[in-house]
Amino acid sequence: MADAPQEPSIPERPRLFWPGGLSARLLTLTILFVAFGGALSLPPALASFEEQWLLDRVRAAELASVAPEVAPDRKVSEQLKAELLKGAGVEIVAISNDKVRSLVFAAPKSNVGPYLVDLRGGVGLDLLAPFRTLFSAPGSRMRVMAPPRFRTDLNARTDFVEFVAPDAELKKALTGYLFRVITIIGFVSAISGFLVYLTLNLFLVRPMQRITYAMERFRADPDDPHARVPLSHRRDEIGRAETELDRMQADVRVALNSRARLAALGEAVAKINHDLKNMLTSAQIASERLAALKDPKVTQALPRLERALDRAVKLASGVLAYGKTQEAAPEPQPVPLRPAIEVAAEEARLSKEGVRLVSQVAAGDQVTADPDQLHRMLVNLMRNAREAIEHQEGRRRRGQVSVSVVYAATVTMIRVADNGPGVPERAQARLFQPFAGSGRPDGAGLGLAIARELAQGHGGDLVLAETSPKGTVFELRLPGGSGRAPGRSRAARSPAS
Repeated sequence: MADAPQEPSIPERPRLFWPGGLSARLLTLTILFVAFGGALSLPPALASFEEQWLLDRVRAAELASVAPEVAPDRKVSEQLKAELLKGAGVEIVAISNDKVRSLVFAAPKSNVGPYLVDLRGGVGLDLLAPFRTLFSAPGSRMRVMAPPRFRTDLNARTDFVEFVAPDAELKKALTGYLFRVITIIGFVSAISGFLVYLTLNLFLVRPMQRITYAMERFRADPDDPHARVPLSHRRDEIGRAETELDRMQADVRVALNSRARLAALGEAVAKINHDLKNMLTSAQIASERLAALKDPKVTQALPRLERALDRAVKLASGVLAYGKTQEAAPEPQPVPLRPAIEVAAEEARLSKEGVRLVSQVAAGDQVTADPDQLHRMLVNLMRNAREAIEHQEGRRRRGQVSVSVVYAATVTMIRVADNGPGVPERAQARLFQPFAGSGRPDGAGLGLAIARELAQGHGGDLVLAETSPKGTVFELRLPGGSGRAPGRSRAARSPAS
């Protein structure tokens, strides 16, 4: 098979050199911007310099024009004329009296015509005039007209003073002034740029470098304790970025720990699931043999044992409740609430001697839910309440867990309250997150997460209704009201389990 023709490679365009670091770019840009600002001031500075230079020549020419008028015979010798023109730096001097122009000093005619510079407007030179002078042809001459200053006291009314002179001397002065200004602008740009660079580097670049370094270390090793960005407690955008990055790193660590624990849980489940099924099968066979006995006590305890074994077999077949990708869809049906609470309390190890159950549910109350999943939700809530009470240090009063039901129009609310120490504030934000919501060091943080997932699978929810040092109330909301008055609680008490 012939090789496919290769497309001609496009040569990469050459790229201009550009500093890679943020600090170098900031310094370069600062110097360039300050230099650009100084360059914008060049045209008006040059125009002002040229205007002042020309006005000095006008005043000298104006003073020279007075010499013939004050001379005894109104005549000036050639030697004095040459000295006056040389001192004024001009070739021709003329004045205009009452709109009549007269030549005061004249020079030999030249083939090069002068260009006009008119200073009579009172607004100064235009900004392009200095550049016309700088780039004029060699040997160029200029004709300058300006209002008088010293001839106002004479008898005749002078309209303007005029002189013609080569622009070589002005061009030389402008060139020197331009280089001096450029040197000053360059020096100021470098100093200003460096000072601005130091300031921005201190308040912006250095904090950003710390944030970037912390992000790089966190990406390399999230468990590295030095990967946390040091908080400066600033109240600007940098401080907010540091705070949000610190919070994000904490959330990511929690998520990574959760994933690690889930992975370990899945690996452990894969190892024990087969043996657990065999054990449960043996227990079921033993319960069937016990059923053949006619002992009244065995007959009374056997149904609870069979229900417990059935639930254990279902959990083992599903590879544990939270190890599955998704919970099985619930099969809602009317469930008598009071017996369900008593069975769940027994499995949660509530007793008359220890933490006791106070049921405020009437005998006829019922809910619409999946029986097995309702049992798991109630067991998790009651077990959490019992463990919180038993782990409370310095406790003196007796622990109890109260269960009541409130019927609304479209929802049934089962309230599970305890008189324990309450949920710690640091645990409330992640209360329903797996492996993160436990308020006890030895807690896995799965009970409430499982219960809430099961409640949401029914179309309801599990919420923390209230908590304080006097106790905690969880509210299990399930769809389907009983038609009783909304908000009215069934308060018929049953004996404690």
